[in-house]
Amino acid sequence: MPDIDWGSRPFSYRPGKKLLTKCGSLPNTPFQAYFLVAFISGLCSLLAWSLCLVAGAILAKEVAIQCQSRNLRLHYPLLIAAAYSGMVVWHMGYSGSATLSVATPDHPLQEMSGIIPVTETMFSTANIVLALATIVIVALACTLLRPADEDIIEVNTDRLREMKSRLEDEERSEQSSKTFASLLDNSRLVNIAIALLFVAYLINWFVTTGFSLNLNIVIWTFVCLGLLLANSPAHYLKLLIEASGPVGLILLQYPFYAGILGIMKGTGLASVISAVFTEISSTQSLPFFAFLSGGLINIFVPSGGGQWVIQGPVFLEAASKLNVDPALIVLAVAYGDQWTNMIQPFWTIPVLAIAGLHLRQIMGYTFIIFLLTFFLFGGSLLFLF
Repeated sequence: MPDIDWGSRPFSYRPGKKLLTKCGSLPNTPFQAYFLVAFISGLCSLLAWSLCLVAGAILAKEVAIQCQSRNLRLHYPLLIAAAYSGMVVWHMGYSGSATLSVATPDHPLQEMSGIIPVTETMFSTANIVLALATIVIVALACTLLRPADEDIIEVNTDRLREMKSRLEDEERSEQSSKTFASLLDNSRLVNIAIALLFVAYLINWFVTTGFSLNLNIVIWTFVCLGLLLANSPAHYLKLLIEASGPVGLILLQYPFYAGILGIMKGTGLASVISAVFTEISSTQSLPFFAFLSGGLINIFVPSGGGQWVIQGPVFLEAASKLNVDPALIVLAVAYGDQWTNMIQPFWTIPVLAIAGLHLRQIMGYTFIIFLLTFFLFGGSLLFLF
């Protein structure tokens, strides 16, 4: 993992910054600090996986800085691992690829599963309870993983403060221009006006269709929220451009993962892997083996939507033969996809870029979370669903 200048990519939404700064001042003990970061990261992940990666890392930095100023020593790598732990529940929430895909009309597997509404997947009682329970248990686990005092690695606050000061000076300089064009570019009213159009469309959608989600509606929701939170059109555009910094390595790797996905789909390897699990499954165990298969394929193809497209047909066919609810199969594959994120380094890139750490410094902690959530997800699919 290269040493990226993470500080040049700030989390610049002012409401978000204020909220995270406030949250960062709450912990008074190491237990509270680690628990808070993991817990809020998990909640953010249920809203959007990308929010978890960015807001979680920023919160971990805020907690580290403010606790250090009060002579409360915290292990910075564990804080960042706690921030990343939210990715172990992302597919259970609002931005879940597989659950949204099957809820979208004319999705690729509609002939096999029909349209499965989100009330039967992400908003089912069992999924919500398991998601919240997982967040709390993982947060508690993070508090138990803290090292001895002599092994603690604290955050470098001098570097953080220097970069923060420079960025604030640049922002003030940009906003000082008084031309008509610059006033429009830096006007919050323009953002609000555009966002209101999105709000009107979303209200009309939910009024006419009921509580119906699909990928397009989720995307428009986040565009609308982004416009409302950003200070101006110029600010929103700047945030989008800056965001490509931490994710630049992700953008570079995606074509390679797309190639791996093409190979696995074109050669039938993914179907063979899935078929092995379906052949040894029963009505009771099929969701569990779908979970294991999802976890295995996520190691090679860290894409929830792409993974579902190549695994879904095999497991949906088996579900039909064994009389298993297809909604449960969707959730099982989703759980497998999110589970092995704890040992798949792909999505750690933006978190490590923001935090200024290396993968080896957090992987030990995320591996423990990987083991813990195996029993949570696997046990639930075998005995509770």
